[in-house]
Amino acid sequence: MSETAIFETGAKQFSAAVGDIVRVPSLAGTAGEAVTFDKVMVVRKGSETVAGRPYIEGAQIAGEIVDQGHDKKIVVFNFKRRTTYRKKNGHRQPHTVVRITGIQA
Repeated sequence: MSETAIFETGAKQFSAAVGDIVRVPSLAGTAGEAVTFDKVMVVRKGSETVAGRPYIEGAQIAGEIVDQGHDKKIVVFNFKRRTTYRKKNGHRQPHTVVRITGIQA
């Protein structure tokens, strides 16, 4: 029986099962630290599904931080014609890699 859940962190929603590795928006902490997500929206265990409105009371997802990193660089280029205005910037969004260790509903 696999147990999967949908949770929210950093204004984004993620689907995960125990043992999955998920890349979420940046969280405080270093590699090896435990982290919990309490904004769980849906839990599915076998054929039984529990949905929250919007979150399930008392449900938590436990995880362990695997790595902190940055995404690939994107180039932000601003340009206005006929004024010799050009501005070039780069951005690398930080993220955290988390291994899901348990789902409690």
